[in-house]
Amino acid sequence: MTPLDDLFGADGPLARTLAGYAPRAEQLAMAKAVAVALSARSELLVEAGTGTGKTYAYLVPALLYGAKVIVSTATRTLQDQLYHRDLPALAGALGRPVTVALLKGRANYLCRHRLNLATGTAELPGFARPSARSLATIKRWAATTKRGDIGELTSIPEADAVWANVTSTRDNCLGQGCAEFRDCHVVAARREAQAADLVIVNHHLLLADLALKEEGFGELLPGADAVILDEAHQFPDVAAQFFGLSLGSRAMAAVGRDAATELTRAGLHDAGARERVSALEAAIEALGASLAGLPARVAFAELPDLALDRLVELGSALDALGEQLDDERLEAAGVRAVGRRARELALKVAEYEALGAEEGLKAIEQTGRGYTLEFTPFSIAERLTAQVRARDAAWIHTSATLAIGADFRHYAEKVGATEATTLKIDSPFDYRRNARLYLPRGLPEPASPGYTRAVVAAAVPIVRAAGGRSFLLFTSHRALSEAAAVLQGGGLGLDDLPLLVQGEAPRDALLRRFRELGNAVLLGTGSFWEGVDVPGRALSVVVIDKLPFASPDDPLLKARLEGLRREGRNGFLECQLPQAVLALKQGVGRLIRATDDRGVIMLCDPRLSSKGYGRTFIDSLPDIPLTRDAVEVLDFLQAVLADSAPA
Repeated sequence: MTPLDDLFGADGPLARTLAGYAPRAEQLAMAKAVAVALSARSELLVEAGTGTGKTYAYLVPALLYGAKVIVSTATRTLQDQLYHRDLPALAGALGRPVTVALLKGRANYLCRHRLNLATGTAELPGFARPSARSLATIKRWAATTKRGDIGELTSIPEADAVWANVTSTRDNCLGQGCAEFRDCHVVAARREAQAADLVIVNHHLLLADLALKEEGFGELLPGADAVILDEAHQFPDVAAQFFGLSLGSRAMAAVGRDAATELTRAGLHDAGARERVSALEAAIEALGASLAGLPARVAFAELPDLALDRLVELGSALDALGEQLDDERLEAAGVRAVGRRARELALKVAEYEALGAEEGLKAIEQTGRGYTLEFTPFSIAERLTAQVRARDAAWIHTSATLAIGADFRHYAEKVGATEATTLKIDSPFDYRRNARLYLPRGLPEPASPGYTRAVVAAAVPIVRAAGGRSFLLFTSHRALSEAAAVLQGGGLGLDDLPLLVQGEAPRDALLRRFRELGNAVLLGTGSFWEGVDVPGRALSVVVIDKLPFASPDDPLLKARLEGLRREGRNGFLECQLPQAVLALKQGVGRLIRATDDRGVIMLCDPRLSSKGYGRTFIDSLPDIPLTRDAVEVLDFLQAVLADSAPA
């Protein structure tokens, strides 16, 4: 018996202390593998099926490790769950007090300087005027908050535009030149993290540190003995963003606005500086005008000469403003900081122009709010590998979806972890008894005009039999809207069931309503495919309209496919197919979230049966009995719902 056997055992401290805890062989197996990787400071990839208890499986060894550990999650919600719920419970159960820090991106912390700026210059032309009432609320909270985490102030939603006025970015932060530096919440949070035994971050923040994009506040990674990536399947896409380049017209315009604001605040009425601000605004507008009539996303190589000339002029305008403002003779730290930002953006424009076609894809994307210069590298594996090998630390990647069958190669190649130890742990849930996988017959090809209407018609009898309690998940917003219109039109036999549609309310509000109602039908796409947890009778059916192949216009996908093509490899088999398989596993994973959950997964795409690659999708799912018989599905639903009905 090892110490971990005792800790995770039926008579161990977890079972004695934590309500609802039950020993699981799968959880223990993962914990032992994590402990070995921590001790050897090696790299480990773990796919842990739903119900494994992977959070405790990596946190317990991390708490026992006795060295500095960084835990990185996919979202701030998961960060808060680890910090406020899981870690205190485990530390108490183990009797192992540990110093834990929660560190979020700087946009999550109040900036006292920006608050002063917002309240003092809200009337300036071009300065986004925040709500006076919201500002007053924030000022009262600012006087009492210890951490400055904007999540504390629940009376103002995080999506409220006012927060952009009172939080900082790397670009507009004054650093040590700020008058509020000694009381800076971001600096305090970073110092706390550097002193802690265990630090909880998210992938964006970790990669900002890894890619050296937060200079001036100290790095996290050099002091870490281990990095644990939870929800690791999201890590490669986040990494590609950080190792690429993205420069938007709004960020450049913000430099001009902030320059005007800081000059006014400092009482400087420099005609030359204001002329440079005007020149920058004109250059931003001129590049946008040169893109008129072009596709929403146009490759750099296809830009007309006029646009290329305007891009050069934009870089020059940024550089000229930077030279004007970043002057040591100026005593105003805010003005000089804006000058440094302008120079940095000028360097970014020059970097963008210089990047070669052999390194990745360059494009300009236009939206209704401006345009963005984008560069997406073909691969980030080499850079990630170099970062990992430069540090004597363990790296542990875990998720419910890392492998295709038992093969981790797709994920490992994307993150440069081809030499890592791998472990696949199947879910302990009894899928054969509690679930059915239904592939309906007779549906048209997914590209046909009437496909979504046919999917809804096929799903209605199943949803009706379940008494609602259903997710209908779509691979596009267009299909979601069409399905919603069909169901809202009525006459399908579901009129007595509540219909919840993504976009009508925030995701969390829709989920809360879905759980409360107990008989609702929820239509969603994108964000509802993962990170959604509805255990119990409220969810008994998950309908998926199509195999979730990524849009061919997706910049990350296009870059990866082009990189593989240049290497003479098959982009469909090595990228598009594995990516779709992992996405489908996430969607299917919404149904069974607890031991007693039961229900039906309905996969509507006929390609699962008609295409050779359909078997790859089926074989990667849990061991669920498959049927094409609607009557069998209806009988199964009737039986499991009757069996699980409250006494």
